[in-house]
Amino acid sequence: MTGTDRAPDEIDPEGVPRKVLFVAGAGRSGTSTLSGILSLLGMHVPKPEVAADASNPKGFGEPQWAVELHDRLLAEAGVQVSDSRPSAWFETGRIATREPARIRVADWLEGHFAEHPELVVKDPRLSWFLGLWRVAAIRTGATPVFATMLRPPAEVVGSKQKYYQNKLGSAHLAASWLNMLLHTERATRDSIAGVDPHAGGGRVFVRYADLLDDWVKTTMALGHALDVQSVIHTRSDQIREVHRFIDPSLRRVTGTLDDLALPPRLHELTAETWEQLNLLADEGGDTPAAHQTFDQLREAYTSLYEESEAISKSSVVAARIAQARESAAAAQDHAHERSISDLVPHEVRAKIPPSVRKGVRKALGRTRDQQ
Repeated sequence: MTGTDRAPDEIDPEGVPRKVLFVAGAGRSGTSTLSGILSLLGMHVPKPEVAADASNPKGFGEPQWAVELHDRLLAEAGVQVSDSRPSAWFETGRIATREPARIRVADWLEGHFAEHPELVVKDPRLSWFLGLWRVAAIRTGATPVFATMLRPPAEVVGSKQKYYQNKLGSAHLAASWLNMLLHTERATRDSIAGVDPHAGGGRVFVRYADLLDDWVKTTMALGHALDVQSVIHTRSDQIREVHRFIDPSLRRVTGTLDDLALPPRLHELTAETWEQLNLLADEGGDTPAAHQTFDQLREAYTSLYEESEAISKSSVVAARIAQARESAAAAQDHAHERSISDLVPHEVRAKIPPSVRKGVRKALGRTRDQQ
């Protein structure tokens, strides 16, 4: 389609300034739904994308390259995706400031701007490295903007337990939600329009329930707040595609904080943080007074974690001892099996039919991958 036959409500990519919209927030909070909507409205999710599966049948809307990068960086930092340690932000921050990482991410973004001037980058691991991505985007001449998804913490915890088979318990998952959202709020604060022109072009907080109840109103508000041209100038056929994409049954897990049976202080902090995050999602709610409240909540959570950590050293030591015993027992069993095998000369073992060797390995509880 040329400039002369373009539809009246279709934007001209050549006239649109570069922008990267980073979709942040805890996993299972609706980030995939928002990314999918923005993609259908014309923004570009860099390919290849992570393939859909039973936990996300509509697709994840996240670039495979970004996921693999974050996995490597988290492993290097010794940080989990759902890490509840406040100190984990320091560990990932050290890596995010490395120049080779910034160059690599900027080069990757630059290549995808050839497809479209407005990109969407989403991954549940993204919040750990927002500083890295912000700097990389600015280096490409793009404006970074941020959308943080909000879903009730009890639903996030329940969804992770259901679809990811997380065995760490409700208290850990609730604490990791607190850690993620409180630090994501702080990491995106400087991007508020007018605060720091070098930090970004704005941020919004989006309730998952609002997105499912009225995606048009919610997404259009996002588009105007962040000046996303693909959303502002969306076409009627794209709107129809999103109507087919949105499914209220996507909210498959419900529940309340009472269902999680959290320790009292953790319950209190989680409930208060959720209440304050909802105020950020309201028009005019992102205020200096709100920021001060979040600073206090973040300090309170850090104190709670440090207190809990200080009195749980025995549990940590006991877990390490148990793990060391299991490893030693496994090594002893393996050595015993090998010694039995070594009693049989190689030329004799070679004459034993494969089916017999397989039966012996099965009897010993060994598989080919364990040899």
